[in-house]
Amino acid sequence: MKNMTIGEIIQATDAQVIAVDGLEEVLAKSISHITQDSREVTENSLFLAIQGERLDGHEFIIDCFNKGVAACLASKVIAPKKGSVLLLVPDVKKALLKLAAHYRNKFDIPFIGITGSVGKTTTKDMVASVLGQKYDVLWTQGNYNNDIGVPLTLFRLEDHHQIAVIEMGMNHFGEIHALAEVVRPQLGLISNVGVAHIEYLGSREGIMKAKCEMFDFIPEDGVAVLNDDNDMLITLEGKLPQRLRWFGLENQKDVYAGNLELLGMEKTKCNVHTPIGSFETIVPMPGEHMVLNALSAVAVGLEMGLSLEEMKAGIENFVPTKNRMNVLKLDNGMTVLNDVYNANPVSMKASLDILANAEGRKVAILGFMGELGEYAPQMHKEVGVYAAEKGIDLLFCVGRLSEKMEQGAKDRGIKEVYRYESQEEFWNEGLAMLKKGDAILVKASRSMALEKTVEKIQGVN
Repeated sequence: MKNMTIGEIIQATDAQVIAVDGLEEVLAKSISHITQDSREVTENSLFLAIQGERLDGHEFIIDCFNKGVAACLASKVIAPKKGSVLLLVPDVKKALLKLAAHYRNKFDIPFIGITGSVGKTTTKDMVASVLGQKYDVLWTQGNYNNDIGVPLTLFRLEDHHQIAVIEMGMNHFGEIHALAEVVRPQLGLISNVGVAHIEYLGSREGIMKAKCEMFDFIPEDGVAVLNDDNDMLITLEGKLPQRLRWFGLENQKDVYAGNLELLGMEKTKCNVHTPIGSFETIVPMPGEHMVLNALSAVAVGLEMGLSLEEMKAGIENFVPTKNRMNVLKLDNGMTVLNDVYNANPVSMKASLDILANAEGRKVAILGFMGELGEYAPQMHKEVGVYAAEKGIDLLFCVGRLSEKMEQGAKDRGIKEVYRYESQEEFWNEGLAMLKKGDAILVKASRSMALEKTVEKIQGVN
């Protein structure tokens, strides 16, 4: 990050200064690193004392002072040592957003905001891969997409960056509004509107309303990039002040694809059509939903002035994120589709579509899907039904509401389906049923940490 003085930080956050040293010396001190991890602090760091669900950052302030940290941003008074300073604010997270907004204003480059119910992280990475063929891109790492992750991402901006791609997540109203107010993108992309977080937002209409908060801070001469295949997003036609750029498979609008061909469980071949021409490409991930991600990246690339050759290269050089649709060919003769990072009904069905086209016995190990509220039992049952309809040979249902998934599969006639209350139960009984030549999908919500099961499968002889 670019250096900021403590005086600058105080002005941006309206913090009260508590220091042993003279005020003039404190204000001139320079910060070149901002972190919420006390293990990372140096003498040039600002430590964020954030109170989380499990840990309170204030408990680590003394340790940071002992390490010689330059300053701590906190909401509790803890006396600093000589050479350090405490910046006292009512709410550390809100102060962090203010500071991030101040830092973002130092950069006169295009900012791109990305959100969506399903696949926004893969979409963001695909957009960054495409734009990286022409520009020096700063983009969100992993899923740093909340009120802590977005500011920390912005603080990684340097003078050499030419464009920023920022993912924005939410599960309540107002969250994207707060993030977009900081980022102030010139272009906003919504990948889709599904049912993720419906527990908190009440309906798909509520989910779309929350996603569209991003457009509150995109200028009227900015651009909204939207999925033309999504039944909710198409209702935004004529309702947003920004210019619309559409992508999809079903309608031949701005950016679309044809002649899709699934190449095993690893790649998808297609023709991409744009207003400036067409090209054939191979998306290095399987399935229509991954082609849609690529099309969204092309739509952004068009707005940013990329050539067809640059966009094609960006798609084909894309490297999938860990635990997201990773195909593992194991020494034991099994092939695992590792998609354990997260799950909701839409992404579950998309992954089952991929498995259905695999060679060998088709095995699905499916776990709990979170944040579905009152809809959860029915949606777990529907996934079981879908697995049966796609011809899955062997289904393992693991964890909460697994009985609903099992019921749906059995009602639709699947012959081999087993249910386990925990991963450990599956390891003890289900692992032994796997055999050489199996194609195995492993997928669940993040809370299940089903990557542990992937590791167990890798150890099967």
